Amino acid sequence: MDDATPDGSAITVEVVYADATRQIVRRLELPAGSTVMEAVTASELERDVRVGTIDPTRLGIFSRRVSPDQVLGQGDRVEIYRPLVLDPMEARRRRARRR
Repeated sequence: MDDATPDGSAITVEVVYADATRQIVRRLELPAGSTVMEAVTASELERDVRVGTIDPTRLGIFSRRVSPDQVLGQGDRVEIYRPLVLDPMEARRRRARRR
C-alpha cells in the first residue's frame, strides 16, 4: 500500500471507530509526520459519534495502544477505542456466580 507522493510528503492512513451498531472508516491523505491525534481530527469523526466518545487516552494503531502524539506511518490504521461497559474481572465474577 504505497500511496505516498513521489517526494514522500504525504501518507495515506485510515481512522476507524466501531460501536455495537456500526463501523465508521475514514481514509485520509495527510502530510508525512502527522500524529495520531491530527488524523483523528482530520477524520472529522467527532461529528458522527456521541460527544465525549473520542478520548485521546484510548487510541491505537493496529490493536496496539499509542499516545496521541505518536507519528503515523504509511498505511497505519488509527483505531478509536470505546470505554469498557463492564470491567472484565467483574464480568468474569458474574459469569462464575451464574454457574
